[in-house]
Amino acid sequence: MKIEFAPINIPLRRRIQTFAVLQWIFTFLFLGQCCLIVLLLLIFAGYWYIAAVYSVWLYLDWETPNQGGRRSEWVRKWTIWSYFRDYFPIHLVKTADLDPQYNYLFGFHPHGVLVAGAFGNFCTETTGFQKLFPGLTSYLCILPMWFKLPLYRDYIMCAGLVSCVKSSVSHILSRRGGGNVVVIVIGGAEESLDARPGALTLKTLNRKGFIKLAIKCGAHLVPVFSFGENELFNQVNNPKGSFLRATQEQLRKIMGFTMPLFHARGVFQYSFGLLPYRKPIYTIVGKPIIVQQNHTPSSEEIEALHTKYIEALNKLFEEHKAQYGIPEKDRLLFS
Repeated sequence: MKIEFAPINIPLRRRIQTFAVLQWIFTFLFLGQCCLIVLLLLIFAGYWYIAAVYSVWLYLDWETPNQGGRRSEWVRKWTIWSYFRDYFPIHLVKTADLDPQYNYLFGFHPHGVLVAGAFGNFCTETTGFQKLFPGLTSYLCILPMWFKLPLYRDYIMCAGLVSCVKSSVSHILSRRGGGNVVVIVIGGAEESLDARPGALTLKTLNRKGFIKLAIKCGAHLVPVFSFGENELFNQVNNPKGSFLRATQEQLRKIMGFTMPLFHARGVFQYSFGLLPYRKPIYTIVGKPIIVQQNHTPSSEEIEALHTKYIEALNKLFEEHKAQYGIPEKDRLLFS
């Protein structure tokens, strides 16, 4: 295979952008394991008392990811996130004002491989979320397993990440006074297995739990579509029925998550590696769907609101697809 190397005279700014994304990839894939190893090394190196103190802290703090987390505006405004944004670059686009007296549930689509757009827009302030939506505070939901990793959990909570379990989402959306935004990547791990350039299939038809939560909490629904999310990585061919796909699906059922076998470019060459391609991401925040609170919603009420949400999401895509390079003939596929 012919390797295409990066030019030597690339501006320093672009080198820093690459480093910013590299550390993000490392954080997502390896930092949790490294934090666990550090804790074990403290024990075996004779510093067991440090590990013991942290273990007590961990026990006392165990439920924090389910109770709004522990965000740090300082971490969210780190300069490195500006370089992370500019690598792609990532853009956040508002289509309507959101009244901060209400709480909102953002449905983010598509999942992509590593949801770079969701992280850049809702876990950092580099794309101007608080300026675009004054009075609102965003929380991105991820799998609860990530919060079981010592030290790592404390770091990711600083960015505004919280657990996606029902009690966690309800805790935020039930806060009085409004101003809270819970962002859920609706397609989840299952959708990530189909994330590749050109993919327009969304796993939404059987995803109704977020609809029920929105009704119970009286949180308004907002569809969000991120153009370019699926263009960042290639994925090893895994058609349904293949051994690889069956293995990935089985892992998802057992562990609750799965990791697509993805590849894109490297640090000093463009032919292979785990860094995403430099493709622009445009995350479009749609108009809110007004939700009336009902603590015991019926199946018909959930179904009707789910249908309304799908229609609003499809309309959002159709209204903006031409502007962001999607051919007119292409349509979203809901499965």
